[in-house]
Amino acid sequence: MTTFDSTKSSLRDLLRDIREGKIQLPDFQRGWVWDDDHIRDLLVSIARSFPIGAVMLLETGGDVRFQTRPVEGAESGIPKDQQPEKLILDGQQRLTTLSQALASNSFVNTRTSKGKSIKRYYYFDIKKALDNPLALDEAIIAVDENRQRRTNFGRDVELDLSTRELECQQLCFPCSQIMVSDDWEATLHKVAPEHFGTYMDFRNLVLTPFRNYQLPVILLKKETTKEAVCLVFEKVNTGGVSLSVFELITASYAADGYNLRDDWFGSRQRNVESRKAKIEKDELLKGIEATEFLQAVSLLHTHEQRKTDLAAGKTGKQVRPVSAKRADVLQLPLSAWHTWAAPLETGFKLAGRFLRKECFYGRKELPYSTQLVPLAAVLARLAERWLEPKIYEKLSRWYWCGVLGELYGGAVETRIANDYEELLVWFENDEAVPRTVRDANFHPERFNTLRSRLSAAYKGINILVLREGAKDWFWKAGIQELDTHEVALDIHHIFPRAWCEAQGISRDRYDTLLNKTPISYKANRKIGGDAPSQYVGKIQSEKQVGLADQEMDALLASHALSPALLRADNFEEFIEDRRRQLSKLIEKAMGKQLISEVEIELSSAAESETAAS
Repeated sequence: MTTFDSTKSSLRDLLRDIREGKIQLPDFQRGWVWDDDHIRDLLVSIARSFPIGAVMLLETGGDVRFQTRPVEGAESGIPKDQQPEKLILDGQQRLTTLSQALASNSFVNTRTSKGKSIKRYYYFDIKKALDNPLALDEAIIAVDENRQRRTNFGRDVELDLSTRELECQQLCFPCSQIMVSDDWEATLHKVAPEHFGTYMDFRNLVLTPFRNYQLPVILLKKETTKEAVCLVFEKVNTGGVSLSVFELITASYAADGYNLRDDWFGSRQRNVESRKAKIEKDELLKGIEATEFLQAVSLLHTHEQRKTDLAAGKTGKQVRPVSAKRADVLQLPLSAWHTWAAPLETGFKLAGRFLRKECFYGRKELPYSTQLVPLAAVLARLAERWLEPKIYEKLSRWYWCGVLGELYGGAVETRIANDYEELLVWFENDEAVPRTVRDANFHPERFNTLRSRLSAAYKGINILVLREGAKDWFWKAGIQELDTHEVALDIHHIFPRAWCEAQGISRDRYDTLLNKTPISYKANRKIGGDAPSQYVGKIQSEKQVGLADQEMDALLASHALSPALLRADNFEEFIEDRRRQLSKLIEKAMGKQLISEVEIELSSAAESETAAS
């Protein structure tokens, strides 16, 4: 038995059914996203009878039941109790565009190619269309919500189509009248009858193709299974903006009668609180993505599956792995969400508490958002046990190994799964050290290339300095305290750029993290371009500061640097001393001694030589 029909349907009938609510959208579909350029291109394609692709519809009334919503722009004319007969699975962007431009008396809410929201009415310039039928794109006019086109930054009206009479007098035909033009024609006959013959030529050239246009329609029958509908939905929705894992799972859960979009984003209409908003009450968790949350759910769910397989005596490939890979996330049953969403929400909130204990205070400070996934999943398992000293020490060490070893950039699904599983084992067995902890290393030579404040190691080392109690050089407070009170802070050069360049020190030497530290804007202004020996004394003698040498040196030393070498303007020795001091902070955080690249090469050479002999 075939599960679909392939036919054609007139554009006129499709638009009518959309406006009457007989054709609607499954509620999991993303919003309408087409911009002004796409709209113009689509109108031209139909006017010239070009194919615009097939649409796919699903019959309602079967076992697959989705929550539904009207096509954007058609909501006001549809009774609340109207039940759709068909749902759009593919072709939403095209059908929404055509419904708004051709079958609505309101403006089209769209955007520019750069993403700026705009409101537009669309017209055909009749004379231009007739003058050059092969360049209909040049005949399309778009005006604002007042049906005007303005120039000179909105001061001057270049084109005014705000009344039907003005439209007729200037031979600008509104796209909203394409399917039924009786009213417009009556006004034209009244105010500009001399143009009626020209209009009829235009009607034959442009309006007739619209009114006769047929779209290929693939209709999935109501007997189609949920699995088939979701698979089809994933396969056909690959053009334009690709679908996310969240959207695909939302489609799958919707077929089971559950609205995952409401759960994640909330819904005023259905009085559902947003899970995302609850998590984002913590500043450190702002910007959490649904896909990250689903990856963490997958860790928890597949871990349970793995334990079940092992308990059943299965071995080898029979044992399902812990996974956060896309394919496994897409297989999450609705039961997994119901089981783990609430504990995981708590896990993310605990992750925020953990990060704050590690001295992170703002989202932009976080080296990796991807590392939150295994962290939150582990904390969902541990609950309050994460505060036990031994567990906390291991969790902290793992986190900093991931950051400073720069192991969580790029594709990390495998590492996420390994770390989640191995951390839980390590908490109970000191010998079972996770691979991330074993493999991580920060080569001291890396300091020479740490210039981008967006890199994970750069952010991490900055936080290590702050959590040691770094104090500002002007305000009498710790840097973290100032940051909390919204005093303008930034990472600035210790030996000023101007001074370094005057001394002939190359940029690749003075522009690394070794010569930078977080201080307030006030302190940085006092530094200017002076030598350290000059600006240090200037700052400490400020009336608001008033510190003796010993007190000022204590402030400087809180940034893991040598006050004596700084006061002596000894750049080279200062840089090497700071390398040593920052290396100690890194060793403390990672719980291991750093090994230089040279030492690694020598060790590898020695091993090769031993093996050869």
